[in-house]
Order: sequence, then structure tokens, then C-alpha cells
Amino acid sequence: MSAERKTVLVALVANASIAVAKGVAGALTGSAAMLAEAAHSVADMTNQAFFLTSLALGDKEPDEEHPFGHGKERFFWAFLAAVLIFVAGAVFSIGYGIFELVRSVSEGSYAVAYATLAFAFVAEGTSLVRAVRQTQRGAAERGFGFREYVRISTEPAVKTVLYEDTVAVVGVIVAALGIGLTEITGQRAWDAAAAIVVGLMLVYVAVVLGQNYRDLLIGAGARPEDREAIARILARHPEIDEVVDLRTMYVGPQSLLVAARLDIADGVDSKRVEELATELERELREAIPDVSEVFLDPTPREPR
Repeated sequence: MSAERKTVLVALVANASIAVAKGVAGALTGSAAMLAEAAHSVADMTNQAFFLTSLALGDKEPDEEHPFGHGKERFFWAFLAAVLIFVAGAVFSIGYGIFELVRSVSEGSYAVAYATLAFAFVAEGTSLVRAVRQTQRGAAERGFGFREYVRISTEPAVKTVLYEDTVAVVGVIVAALGIGLTEITGQRAWDAAAAIVVGLMLVYVAVVLGQNYRDLLIGAGARPEDREAIARILARHPEIDEVVDLRTMYVGPQSLLVAARLDIADGVDSKRVEELATELERELREAIPDVSEVFLDPTPREPR
């Protein structure tokens, strides 16, 4: 089993147990913050199920209808996960928090709420530590800093788990503060406000992830620095007079397609053109590990 699948499975098990505990505690205490956290955990659990599905579908071999493979399945399911996070945050957490502000509710057992949040903090923290470690390994392998790697990574599963678990841990703290202030002051508004804050955090994460996966779904190209590196590699060979056109697109996580039209110098024979194509493909793969498909078209420039 891959490290990625293990990370998703750990998060799935953690969120399933947490969702049940939070739901029961929310029903017993009537806490808006606790119920918002329960909705959050249910959304996270469903998202991990999405990612396990995407891992299975995305690994299918290319076929006639999908010649570049099924890698974009990963982006599609990740986008659905972002939508679900938004629904859990905007519709349930924020909506229920506002609803609690305008109605009177009875108080339940604070001990049950605190015990549930303590359990959630440990479980969510364990899942977060695993996601952080895997992300750190990926950043080290690619030579990036942690924050930069998280920003530019095209790997949706671990990236989403990292975001979800970070918000989950912070959300537990916010919920505990809301319940604590409600217990101290006797004002249920603090509990409702905590639910709204949790919802706003979920909305922010959903928007960030949704924009990222939307770009990948519709055909995001290489990062500017990678595109510049590709152009330099193509242009530095003396047999190439000019890079007429260069296009790139991610066809899956860490799977970059490169297509280029090259103006080959006069006098270069067909055998050398074949050798040159092989050399360029090797150099591109060595310089940018994400490069998976290379298409080079020797073509003259358009007449001026």
C-alpha cells in the first residue's frame, strides 16, 4: 500500500470515530459548536472516501478514449471534496450557528463536550502529524520549502488531508473556547459564534482548494519557472534555431505533458533530428521530474 493511501486511510478512520463522538456529544449538549464540528468531521470522512475512490480510478491504464490516462480523475474528486467542505462550512456550520443566536436552547453536560473535544484533538492531531511528515518528505525530495511545496503541489489527496486536519485541530480549539466561554458567562452566543468561526474556516479552505483543483481540471500548465526551464533546455541546442511554440498541461498529479514546435536549423538530417528528440526528452525529464509526456514537432517558422 502506498504512503498516500495510508495517509488517507488514517484520516478516514480518525474522522469516522470523531464524527460519531461529536455527533453524540452535540445531541446531548445542544452545543452549536460541537454540532458544527460533527458536520466538519462527516465532510472530512466523506472526502477521504472520495480520495480512495480517486486513487483507484486514477491508477487505471490509458485506453483509446483516455490516451493520457485517468490522472484527472484525481482532480475531479478533489474538486468535489472542496465543494463538500464548502457545504459543510457555509450551509451547516455558519447557518446553524446563526440559528442558535436567535433561539433559546437548554444547556447540557459540559463534561461530555470537553471529553469529546479532547478525544478529537488527539485523533485529528495524529492524522495531521502523518500528513505533515509525508508533505515534508515530498518537499525534501523535490527541493522545496514546506510552505512552497504545499502551495505548488499537484497531489490532491495528501494536500487536502493536510488542510482539513489543520482546520480540524484549530476548530477543536475554537469549539472548546466557545463552550468554555458559554459555561463561564452563561451566554450561548459564544457557542454559536464558535460554530460560525469554524464554518468560516471551512469556507476559506474550500475556496483555496476549489480554485486550485479547478485550474488543474481545466488544464493548468507548468509553473512559470518550470516553463522557463523547459524553454532554456530546448533552445540551448545549436541544432534548434527557435522554439516556435511551447505548451504544457498537467494531465494528472505529477504528470506534465510538454508539446513544442521547434524550428530546426538548415542542414540537420533526419537521423540527427531523431537523436535530438531523444536527448531533449531525457534532459526534460531529468530537469523537471513531473514531465511524463513529450511531443516535439520539427516545423519551420511562419513566413514573416
